[in-house]
Amino acid sequence: MNPITMQLVADKYIKMALEEDISSEDVSTNAVMPEYKKGDVQLICKEDGIIAGLQIFERVFTMLDPQTTVEFKVKDGEEVKKGQLLAVVTGDIRVLLSGERTALNYLQRLSGIATYTNSVAKLLEGSKTQLLDTRKTTPGMRVFEKYAVRIGGGHNHRYNLSDGVLLKDNHIDAAGGVKEAIAAAKAYAPFVRKIEVETENLDMVKEAVEAGADIIMLDNMTPDEMAEAIRIIDGRAETECSGNITKENIQTITKLGVDYVSSGALTHSAPIMDISLKHLRVLEA
Repeated sequence: MNPITMQLVADKYIKMALEEDISSEDVSTNAVMPEYKKGDVQLICKEDGIIAGLQIFERVFTMLDPQTTVEFKVKDGEEVKKGQLLAVVTGDIRVLLSGERTALNYLQRLSGIATYTNSVAKLLEGSKTQLLDTRKTTPGMRVFEKYAVRIGGGHNHRYNLSDGVLLKDNHIDAAGGVKEAIAAAKAYAPFVRKIEVETENLDMVKEAVEAGADIIMLDNMTPDEMAEAIRIIDGRAETECSGNITKENIQTITKLGVDYVSSGALTHSAPIMDISLKHLRVLEA
């Protein structure tokens, strides 16, 4: 995550997370450490995976105290192993204790997403199909979770509702049909925006092609239906497969030759990666 994104976007969410955890004071830390003492603590990996979110982890501590330093042993996107030393955090022990949970929450969550995404992306190696995330993200965590998807080897679909045109079932119902929805989008949206439309059956696919959709999403279709849809589209639009995409069925789907496959599971179902801060030492009074 570049410094501009960190300062303009990420900082406000990190600050909110810290305020959620420290509404007035950290009673436990202030009880055992009433005054400044310098110390350090080790960041230890407790299971294999792909690490992601190290800058976010660091920013939690430097937001509490700019004098905090983090010596990283790894970089985002690297494979890490159980028992590996990932970093050493040095600074005011009160900061190390107060920032610990928030920093780990980010790092565990993002590393879990990167690890899961990587395991799915590997199943697509050798195919033309790109793996996409969705907007099924945790509120207040989207910028971080979509970053973790990229670190894991996936790609981002639109970031939010302002980022692109995607006409889903309820948009189509509101407009009165596929053709009407696409016509309305073409008339309203800037010409630089691609128009994607969600289809649930072959009749909708035919209508979307005829109306000039740029991308046609094949939603919750069987492999046979998707194969026929791709034949109907015949290269006149890009294709995206969506709906209950998992590691178990993704290879069957990508063999059909779709351009994209989107999976909400990358962000809403990835388990966290177990990472801990251990072995805190007092360095000086």
